[in-house]
Amino acid sequence: MSPPPRKRAYQDGCAVAHALDIIGDRWAMPIMRELMLGPKRFTDLRAGLPGISANVLTQRLEDLEAASILIRRRLPPPAASQIYELTDWGRESEILFQVLGRWACRSPTMEPGKPMSQVSVILSMRTMIDRGRIGDMDASLGFRFGEEEFRATLKDGDFLIDRGAAAGADAIVSGDQNALAAVLYGGARYQDVAEALTVEGDRGLAERFSTLFPLPPKAPDMLNGPPSAS
Repeated sequence: MSPPPRKRAYQDGCAVAHALDIIGDRWAMPIMRELMLGPKRFTDLRAGLPGISANVLTQRLEDLEAASILIRRRLPPPAASQIYELTDWGRESEILFQVLGRWACRSPTMEPGKPMSQVSVILSMRTMIDRGRIGDMDASLGFRFGEEEFRATLKDGDFLIDRGAAAGADAIVSGDQNALAAVLYGGARYQDVAEALTVEGDRGLAERFSTLFPLPPKAPDMLNGPPSAS
C-alpha cells in the first residue's frame, strides 16, 4: 500500500527528506517510540502520550500503517482487542532514536525534568548506557512501573534491557519512572526520591547501576555568544 500523498511533502530525492515525509509529522516518532518494546492498544498509547488527542493519534496511526511502519491486528478471544505493533522495518528505526537522543541531549535549550513515559525511560537506558563503565558487573535488575515490568542484564561488558519479569532479579527498582530518570540523569540519589521509588535486594548494585549513564557535554549556547577566549 502506498502512503497517501502529503500536501507538505518535500518533493526531494534525498532519503532523509523522504524519512521526514513519512515520520516528520508531529507525534509520529513518539508513537513509534511507545511501540518499540512491543504492541499496544489505542488506550495504552494515549496513556503513554498524554498530550495527544484521540483524533490526532488515529490519524498518525493510519499514516504510519500506510507507510508500512506499523500494522494493526486483533487479538483472538477472549481478549479480542485491537493492537498496534511495529513491523520489522519499523523496529529498525530504534537506531534513529538512539542517534537523535544522544544528539539532542547536548542541546543547550533542552529543559531537564520534563515527564517521560515508561518506555521512554527504558529506551533512554539503551541509548545512554556507557558500556565502558560496566566492567566486571554480572547482575540482573528488575524495574516495575505501575503494571509494566522490565528486566535488565549486565554481563561481559554488555547491557540488555527489555520487557520481562522483575521477580528474581538481584535488585528491583519500583515506582515512578520519572524518579528513576532523576537518579540516572538528574544527579538525584535514591534516598532523595524515596517517596516515589523503592529499591529491593542489592542496593549497592542499584547505586552502581545509576552511574552507568553519563550525559554528553552540552553544545555551546551561541545565542548568548561563543565562549570567551579569556
